[in-house]
Amino acid sequence: MCLMNGHCQWQRSTTRLAPDQVEKLAFVKITLSLLGLPDFPYHDEEDVLADESRKFSREQIFTLISTASINFSSMICYSILGPFFPQEAVRKGVSNTIIGLIFGCFALFNFLTSLILGKYLVHIGAKFMFVTGMFVCGSATIIFGMLNKAPNGPIFIALCFIVRSVDAIGFGAAMTASFSILAKTFPNNVATVLGSLEIFTGLGLVLGPPVGGFLYQSFGYETPFIAVGCVVLMLVPLNIWILPRYDTFPGKESFWKLITLPKVVFLCGVIFSLSSCLGFLDPTLSLFVTRTKLRKWLLIIGNLGTAICFFFLGPAPIFHLKSQLWLFVLMLVLNGFYLGLSAIPIFPEMLECAYKHGFEEGLSTLGLISGLFSAMWSVGSFVGPTLGGFLNEKFHFQWAAAIQGLLVLIIGLMVATFYIVEAIQARRSCLQNIDNADSEQTPLIPESSIHENSR
Repeated sequence: MCLMNGHCQWQRSTTRLAPDQVEKLAFVKITLSLLGLPDFPYHDEEDVLADESRKFSREQIFTLISTASINFSSMICYSILGPFFPQEAVRKGVSNTIIGLIFGCFALFNFLTSLILGKYLVHIGAKFMFVTGMFVCGSATIIFGMLNKAPNGPIFIALCFIVRSVDAIGFGAAMTASFSILAKTFPNNVATVLGSLEIFTGLGLVLGPPVGGFLYQSFGYETPFIAVGCVVLMLVPLNIWILPRYDTFPGKESFWKLITLPKVVFLCGVIFSLSSCLGFLDPTLSLFVTRTKLRKWLLIIGNLGTAICFFFLGPAPIFHLKSQLWLFVLMLVLNGFYLGLSAIPIFPEMLECAYKHGFEEGLSTLGLISGLFSAMWSVGSFVGPTLGGFLNEKFHFQWAAAIQGLLVLIIGLMVATFYIVEAIQARRSCLQNIDNADSEQTPLIPESSIHENSR
């Protein structure tokens, strides 16, 4: 700009970006930080992140590394079973239904663990729960690799249930603490951070089956579990060193108050439907072959899209279409897209709902929501493989996938109806407030009467 003495001084012009652009910039920064790449120069960054520092703090970077490690390693541990365990279990004399229950018991114990540990997170300590859960998860994975030495029949089945249950307890502890730590460290960008870390969740799910299948074919049943379990155990001391401590005071809120909120109930239904779809594929597939308004649309579109994918996964006999490989692969790809579309907005939606209904902002509430999220995910993960294994045995894959898609469709329509009713009520309340404000501004005595009296 030009000063009064005639000299001109140029200053950098700044532009305030829209909220969605802020979220995109934060997403890119988090992704670059996690991948170890240098940050990019951006002239409006100081304006965009006015309420935050220009770069992530040391604590935030370490938290991202820790949570990325648990997302990646835990998903590999979970997904390596898919390609070869069902066939191995069949050789041990296990039926499809029992195989589904073995997959599902992981989710059942994860459900119970998440509820209990979410409630007592602040008493136990988020960091202690995180690293202890990783240690238990890694150890149980190694032990599961030894089960091929067990005798066929009931003993093998019982040991599978026991080890998977212990693994679920460790997994539930680590993931419940992980959600709470992320929400505590990044209170203004919860959806963005969770979305960024889904990269590592996806990598774990994608790399688990091929890595597990390769190690199984090359070295036998034990090697995949021992290799992955050792990697998880090596991450434990790293997380003990880099993860900060989180001290807080217990809150007064309870799970019962949280789950009685209507919006939270419907969001729990979305979590259940998504996780049941993922779990449904585990025992059957290998044997067969952020903005608030935007979040609502993502939830609805993602759920309905997932339902459509499951209808055409077989495809359902009612469509009279022949099963083809290209259609099967396409539906799996779209299914992953729609699942991610629905899963990312759920946690911030639950947070917003809880805060709107009087829950205090702190680690106590975050622990409750993290526990409820993990618990409902576990319920779906239990029902998915259990129901999938049973339906696949009774009705074959085409009808089984269609029934699973129908469940997701019903929940998606219920959520859409809830949001429509909520929008109508909000609009009526807004119009009523406007009418009340207009009536308050209306004078009690008309101006015409005042003029007549003055005459």
